[in-house]
Amino acid sequence: MRHRRKNKKLGRPTDQRLAVLRELVSALMVEGKIETTEARAREARRLAERIITIAKKDTLHARREVRKVLRHEGLVKHVFDEVMPAYRERKGGYTRVVRLGRRQGDGASMAMLELVE
Repeated sequence: MRHRRKNKKLGRPTDQRLAVLRELVSALMVEGKIETTEARAREARRLAERIITIAKKDTLHARREVRKVLRHEGLVKHVFDEVMPAYRERKGGYTRVVRLGRRQGDGASMAMLELVE
């Protein structure tokens, strides 16, 4: 049973699931928007929102917390120097999930996850 469980398993073991989410969020921070399945987009959205909120503090500890997730120092610098300043005054809601319809091959529900301007 999944009572009181907040995250989706996405049909993968924990290490693989975290790797997929890290890569989705990394791509989102670099590109500004990504296209993936709806379930993955929702889970990646939670992680991306948390990272931007942490980055808004702009302390050494915040940088280390973001580095735990993103794993690339250049990407962490990009988040703090270019992504976070755009959301300095915003209280939340940094990302948007737009449904795109079904994927041709297997009929999976697709969505676009993008950073809000």
